[in-house]
Amino acid sequence: MRTFKVLSALLSYPTESLIAAAPEFGAVLIAEKLLPPAQLRAIEALIEEIAGGDVYDLQERYGMLFDRSKTLALHLFEHVHGESRDRGQAMVDLKAMYEGAGLLIAANELPDYVPLLLEFLSTRPVAEACELLGQTAHILAALAERLGRRQSNYKAIFDGLVVMAAEAPRRDIVDELLKSADTDPMDLVALDAAWEEEEVRFGPGTQGQGACGHEGLIAKLRHARRAVNPAPTPQQ
Repeated sequence: MRTFKVLSALLSYPTESLIAAAPEFGAVLIAEKLLPPAQLRAIEALIEEIAGGDVYDLQERYGMLFDRSKTLALHLFEHVHGESRDRGQAMVDLKAMYEGAGLLIAANELPDYVPLLLEFLSTRPVAEACELLGQTAHILAALAERLGRRQSNYKAIFDGLVVMAAEAPRRDIVDELLKSADTDPMDLVALDAAWEEEEVRFGPGTQGQGACGHEGLIAKLRHARRAVNPAPTPQQ
């Protein structure tokens, strides 16, 4: 579905080619009707911002958001923690899943990069894409809230993804993800501290519903869990 390709493009680093193509994106989203009107209007505001922006200004704002803030990182593994060897295997498994669908990853991209995930989802049937999307909905919802605090139009993309997801994010898990303090992108000392490598935990006990979803895509991510796990809740 081209909707996921459009959202992937909008979430990518701004370039002259993206600015030139942006005016065509709205028609694609309207035609496919995967997004409700409220989300369409919000995403159209982002499209207008990109289409009418100066490439250097857009790149600077993008970098301040996604490159200089760990809590807004566009790599799923930055929002979960696990043992390094399992994290590496999870990356390998996710890459294999993409390649099995005919999606080859550029050498400079990691498999858990959100725009790459959306590119993969664009190759899947809608129901399957929405099911896989639902298994990362907690992270997507947390990113939307953080972007809302910064009054960024990029929030609209994550709101739209959450709406399309087959499974709604659990509020308690989103709250856990939001416990990490937002860093000031101009505070270089705080940024260095935030980006220091942290212990990552994967392993037994993650086979049920966890902080990032359950079977499917998150199985490929080795059932990644937060270092500070929310208290277990009864299964419905």
